[in-house]
Amino acid sequence: MSRLEQDRERMIEKQMKARGITDARLLAAFQRVPRERFVWDADQDQAYADQPVRIGCGQTISQPYMVALMTQQLAVTAKCRVLEVGTGSGYQTCILAELAAEVYTIERHEELTESAHDRLEQLGYTNVTFAVGDGTLGWLLHAPFDRIIVTAGAPRVPSTLKEQLVDGGRLVVPVGEEKKQTLVTIERRGDTFTENRGTECLFVKLVGKQGWTS
Repeated sequence: MSRLEQDRERMIEKQMKARGITDARLLAAFQRVPRERFVWDADQDQAYADQPVRIGCGQTISQPYMVALMTQQLAVTAKCRVLEVGTGSGYQTCILAELAAEVYTIERHEELTESAHDRLEQLGYTNVTFAVGDGTLGWLLHAPFDRIIVTAGAPRVPSTLKEQLVDGGRLVVPVGEEKKQTLVTIERRGDTFTENRGTECLFVKLVGKQGWTS
């Protein structure tokens, strides 16, 4: 077993299982996805570290535990159509592609979109559709979605994203101030939205018409 494979095993055991990540399908997805492919060559020693890692354009690849926690909260099934707001490096995208039927992912930085697309193509994923644009507005062309995940901190829950959920759908989004957010899970039942607030977290800002302006 290589050093990176050993690091991946430790990540799953110590960062995920030890902190309450119990979903077997999710843990298996983390086992299959090579996180080292989603960081710069100069940061390979940090690929499985318990922290965010820079990816360019002022963005980061999220801490592994936070990716796991948000995805577990999302409760993705094999039949789900998922919208991801904030493609970033494509790591979260890849985890979703392991779990869902279809993934639609939006990123405002074209450079990140192109590199993420190339990575997933090289890894053999065919169930992901990419776009460059304002993710706070969702993706009306492909809506509604069974699940929506937002990988940046929003000042409030974007109403457009709530509207693009199916009945019974679920949205996970960090909401709060610029330097501190709370992970919020929203479920839709008809025209009623139930909101549950979870752990505190810190993400880069969600920039867009229904997010931060800059």
